[in-house]
Amino acid sequence: MLLVLAVALESLAGLRALLRMIATAGGKALSRAPAPRAGTVAAIVPVLNEEARVGAALDALARCGAELGEIVVVDGGSVDGTRAVVAASAARDPRVRFIDASPVAPGWNGKAWNLDAGLRSTSAPWVVTVDADVRIGAALPGDAVARANAAGLAALSVATRQELADAGAALLHPALLTTLVYRAGLPNVATGDPARVQANGQVFVARRDELVRADAFRAARASRCEDVTTARVLAAHGGRVGFYEGDAVVRMHDSWRDCAANWPRSLTLRDAFVSRAQLALALAELLLAQALPLPTLIVLLALGDRVPFARSATMLAFVLVLMRLGVLAGTRRAYVCPSPLYWLSPLADLPAVVLLAASALRRTHVWRGRVLVSEHPA
Repeated sequence: MLLVLAVALESLAGLRALLRMIATAGGKALSRAPAPRAGTVAAIVPVLNEEARVGAALDALARCGAELGEIVVVDGGSVDGTRAVVAASAARDPRVRFIDASPVAPGWNGKAWNLDAGLRSTSAPWVVTVDADVRIGAALPGDAVARANAAGLAALSVATRQELADAGAALLHPALLTTLVYRAGLPNVATGDPARVQANGQVFVARRDELVRADAFRAARASRCEDVTTARVLAAHGGRVGFYEGDAVVRMHDSWRDCAANWPRSLTLRDAFVSRAQLALALAELLLAQALPLPTLIVLLALGDRVPFARSATMLAFVLVLMRLGVLAGTRRAYVCPSPLYWLSPLADLPAVVLLAASALRRTHVWRGRVLVSEHPA
C-alpha cells in the first residue's frame, strides 16, 4: 500500500508540473526584427577571473550592430589576465571599456555589485547583461528590444543553448535543467506575477529606467539567484518580464563536477520572495514528479501482482515516465550537438534533486574563493 500511495503522490505532483507546462505552452522564441536606432542598448559584462572566457564573449558582442552603443566590462577584482584580454578587445572596438569595481562592498555578492556599477556607468535606454562565458548572436540585442517593446515588457532574458563539457555533464546538466521546466514551465512566455517569473542572468535585457526605479540590482545584492531576484523585483514593481529562446550559446561549466558544485546554488531559486516552506514544497514535488517515477516503475514491474492495485499503479508510473521523456525531447533544442548520453539523463534525476536539496540546506557557498553573502544566513 505504501508503494501505491507513493504513486498517487507522484501523480499529483506530476499533474501540477504538467499544468504548468500547459499554461506556458505555445509561446514564440525571439525572431528577427528591424534593428533599433544606434546607441539604444548598452552591454554590461560582469567578470571575475575570466581570462579564458571573456575574449570570445567580447568578440561576439563586437559583431553586433550600431544599436549596441557601448560594451562595459565590470571587474570585481580579477587577479588573472582578464584586464589584458579586455584591453585587446578595446583596441579593436572603441565601444569596449573596462571598469574596475573592486573591492566588492560588504553585503553584496560580486555579480550583483558589478551589474549595479555597470548600470550606473551607462545611459542607454536599454541594458543587456551578458555573462563572460556567453556568445550572443549579432542580432540578439535588437531582436530582444523589439520583442520587449512589442509585448510591453520591462525586461526579458534569454534561454541560451548549452555546450556540455564532458560525459558526466551530458547526464547531469539536462536533469538539472528539467527541474526548471517542472517548477516553472516552458520558455517563450511573459508574466507580471513575481511567483511565476522565469529568468536567466546569462543574457538579461531590461529598460534602464525600470532597473533604476526598482533599484533592482541592489535588491538582488545578497541573492544567490540574482537573475531571478532581479526579475521578481521588476515584476513586483509592476513590470512584465519575459523569458524567450534566442540566439546565444554558453558553456556554463568546465566539467560535471563544476556543474554539480555550482549550478544547484542558484537553481534552488531561493530568495526573499520564497519561504522555506515554499522551497520545501517545490523540492518535494521535484522528488515525486521527476526523480521517483522511473525507479517506482522499475520496482512495480519487478513486483508484479504482489502489489495491491498493481496494474493501475504501474500505468500511472508509466504515464509519469512518458511525461519525463516528452520533456527530454523538448529540451533537446537547448543543447548544441548533445551526445547520445543526453537521452540517458533521466537516470540522473534523483542525484539532481538531491544536489538541489543539499544546496538549499548548505549555509555557506563559495564562488571562486569568495564566500557568498546570503539573504538567509541561518
